[in-house]
Amino acid sequence: MVLTKQHSEFIAVGRLAFIPHASGVLFEPYERLLIVSDLHLEKGSSIARRGALLPPYDTRDTLNRLSAVIDGLKPKIIISLGDTWHDGKGPSRMSDRDNEVFASLRKHADWILIAGNHDPHPPEDLAALVTDEIEIGGVTFRHEPTTDDQSPEIAGHLHPVAKIRAKGRSIRRKCFISNGHRCIIPAFGSYTGGLNVLDAAFDPLFSDRNFLTHIVSANQIFVVGPHSLVCD
Repeated sequence: MVLTKQHSEFIAVGRLAFIPHASGVLFEPYERLLIVSDLHLEKGSSIARRGALLPPYDTRDTLNRLSAVIDGLKPKIIISLGDTWHDGKGPSRMSDRDNEVFASLRKHADWILIAGNHDPHPPEDLAALVTDEIEIGGVTFRHEPTTDDQSPEIAGHLHPVAKIRAKGRSIRRKCFISNGHRCIIPAFGSYTGGLNVLDAAFDPLFSDRNFLTHIVSANQIFVVGPHSLVCD
């Protein structure tokens, strides 16, 4: 199988066109709009409370990677598509240093925090707009994708990944999945897993599997159609 490498391939959703970034964010260059999803800050400390110990550095790593993306793209508006924190107590468990880093990131752009299923009530004292969803340019930005609303949408929640077999080995990576009407973007958080886009959960959202995946690999994006993908 031959992979097609794309550096500037756009993902069109409704009337908007975004550049899929190798970090796992979407970027609309004209309005300088950055879309990120599922940071799941403090997931490590949440899991630790249940007795499974993990290195407690996921929040810092996630914020440091996001900081590098923001420094490079210089967005004016940032939309976090829900599950910014892994649970409702996540903000209170963040260290002073991590809170300072996150606060500094919010000074670089206007932030819109979408409520997610893990953080249905994000803090309202963050100098950010907190909402369940928002419409910009005819596209609705929300956490969980839905088939109830026929308007174009960009969502997170499902943590899409794509798996391919190439040159005798399997490769499984985070990806964007889109069809021109809907785009679901990968989870950005350091401890987030992923759901294969061939899973039945995606079937109602992409009928007849009429989608493309933009697969994140190192510093590149590879565009792969559904017929080249394999199940887990």
